[in-house]
Amino acid sequence: MINGHYVLVVAAGRGNRARRDDIAVPKQYASLSGKPILSHVLDKFATHSLINGIITVIHPDDEQEYHLASQNIGSKLLTFVHGGETRQQSVLNGLLALEAFKPEFVHIHDAARPCFSAALLSRLVADVETNGAVVPALAVSDTLKRGEDGLITETVDRTGLFAVQTPQSFKFETILAAHQAAIKAAQIAPKNHVTLNFTDDASIAEWHGIDVRLCEGEAKNIKITTWEDFATGAYYLSEGMDIRVGHGFDVHCFEAGEAVILCGISIPFEKKLKGHSDADVGLHALTDAIYGALADGDIGVHFPPSDPQWKGAASDVFLKHAASLVGSRGGVISNVDVTLICEAPKISPYSDEMRARIAEILELDVSRVSVKATTTERLGFTGRGEGISAMATATIRL
Repeated sequence: MINGHYVLVVAAGRGNRARRDDIAVPKQYASLSGKPILSHVLDKFATHSLINGIITVIHPDDEQEYHLASQNIGSKLLTFVHGGETRQQSVLNGLLALEAFKPEFVHIHDAARPCFSAALLSRLVADVETNGAVVPALAVSDTLKRGEDGLITETVDRTGLFAVQTPQSFKFETILAAHQAAIKAAQIAPKNHVTLNFTDDASIAEWHGIDVRLCEGEAKNIKITTWEDFATGAYYLSEGMDIRVGHGFDVHCFEAGEAVILCGISIPFEKKLKGHSDADVGLHALTDAIYGALADGDIGVHFPPSDPQWKGAASDVFLKHAASLVGSRGGVISNVDVTLICEAPKISPYSDEMRARIAEILELDVSRVSVKATTTERLGFTGRGEGISAMATATIRL
């Protein structure tokens, strides 16, 4: 990849304002709509046709979290570098690493902004090619006050005031030179009792004498700063998502045996379920529900019972395959629900263990898995104790 548009994602911050006691990672690695915030950001850049490559700046302590968040992003994700003590130093580290790829333009983005649209990125690509430096911004609409000691001291004229966002886009050589000059000036500034305080890359560009254009930003391009922002971010990310619900149903009769396999758990019983595989009626119904949400056939299509290799197979193989198809289409499984229908064995003592096993297979939080049971009041084949049936639903987001 020589020349073109590259992205620098700044993900080295600690995100303390969004930390909670039950979350042990910085906010950019916290889960939002089923995957880490950083994963949303990287995926949006990687799937945009006008972007050639991506470098991420991370904190040295976050390599494990970064590798998890950056799985399956693709070849546009070039490498990562460690950040510095300040955002300014972190960006410079990233720009120096990016220099080897000979970029013409760079789009510098905060990892805590996952909700920007492809349309915004396309506008920035077009604008920076024309103007050399451009940032997305929204005109300030709120009345602004200046205060001191809890009291209003002044009403600030909002005319001409803008709230700027990222990505901030620049001709690569000019923003690199600006950052290098700013670092040198910062080393001299303390001797002259001067404070250089740059809150974003546009500030450095302005200081260096670069004319920076404004383009229309997006209200949904919020920065996840506090935990209250997570609900808003999830709402914006759901816009344009293909949300699907699939339904599955399966039946297996009893035969002589000593245990039944239900939702991946062996339950001691006087019979077992008859089938070509392990006859796990719960996982079969759930697997078909996921295939159904994808409109991609059923277990019989993907794993024909006529194929001897599936004789006695554990049904988690089928469920993992269905889940992998969701992932291959850029989707996530949001929620699954299984209902087992039988007179015996008793299900409730094992339901939590079943939930945990399904959660493990699908790599979901157990709070997204439901397993319950009911009877048919001794009516029908399940009521006569001839077998077990199962219904399942799966909700996925593509």
